[in-house]
Amino acid sequence: MTRRTFFSFKYKQDVSRAMVVRNSWVTQGKEAAGFVDTAEFEKIKKGGDKAIEIWIDNQLKGTSVTVILVGEKTCNSRWIKYEIEKSKEIGNGLLGIDISKIKDLDKHTSERCGKIPKGYDFYLWNNDDGYNNMGDWIEKAAKDAGR
Repeated sequence: MTRRTFFSFKYKQDVSRAMVVRNSWVTQGKEAAGFVDTAEFEKIKKGGDKAIEIWIDNQLKGTSVTVILVGEKTCNSRWIKYEIEKSKEIGNGLLGIDISKIKDLDKHTSERCGKIPKGYDFYLWNNDDGYNNMGDWIEKAAKDAGR
């Protein structure tokens, strides 16, 4: 079964790392939500908090799993917290993936802020072979949520 999945991440700090994960998902024929280019996001931000909430809510529609891509600043993001709460509200499966050791465009890695979302499965992209295993992780999260 193909799952439409929402990927949540701290945009400015982790977009290049998140794109590695997203591209691995899409190249395997899966559908991803929650990705937006910089220009579009800046336009959304100009609309204020309500505009961002509406955008997130719309991106979550039709998804069954939310994947939190965890980097150095993820844990303190109010929008990541909002995405987690909305995902719980709509019954999405949840899981976290550490992306801090994926090299960014400057070939740097970072530290992980913690393991979020709390109480859900958490994986390490590099050490747990995310490219080959993410589909199984997502399917498990969906089943754990009864989806």
